Amino acid sequence: MCMDHKLNCSCGEKVASLNFKDEVMPTEVITGLYCPACSDNISFDPENMILDNGWIISYDMEIAQFMGYKLPSKEITPEFLFDEGYCTWRGVTPTDYIDSIAEREEMIKLSKTDPKRYIAEIKDWVIRRMERLRASGWRKANGRETIGV
Repeated sequence: MCMDHKLNCSCGEKVASLNFKDEVMPTEVITGLYCPACSDNISFDPENMILDNGWIISYDMEIAQFMGYKLPSKEITPEFLFDEGYCTWRGVTPTDYIDSIAEREEMIKLSKTDPKRYIAEIKDWVIRRMERLRASGWRKANGRETIGV
């Protein structure tokens, strides 16, 4: 089971929705969360951090190593934690869960009046949305290959 965890960034202006696959990692594995506004003041350390479109997640890699003893990868890295879903966005972006619901609301109304058109619209929306997120530079939208498994 996966639970949704919401965390504020360092400056407190933004909230990110995070997912911890199979709840293997505790929330304490995150030592800092920085939105594009507050990440400007951070010295990026690839040994402990992941950068995604201006957002930075800082991990406690000692906790990750300790809690990751059952994971398929022998090398627990920030990329592994993020890309394999053990400590990552809930969705493609930090606010994807909320954003995608808002974007679908109009199409859901269409499902009640014209189900055939709704199916076509939702398929087209998914493709256009992922293209937009990919062009915006979101890591998960760029189809990264899985690592360490």
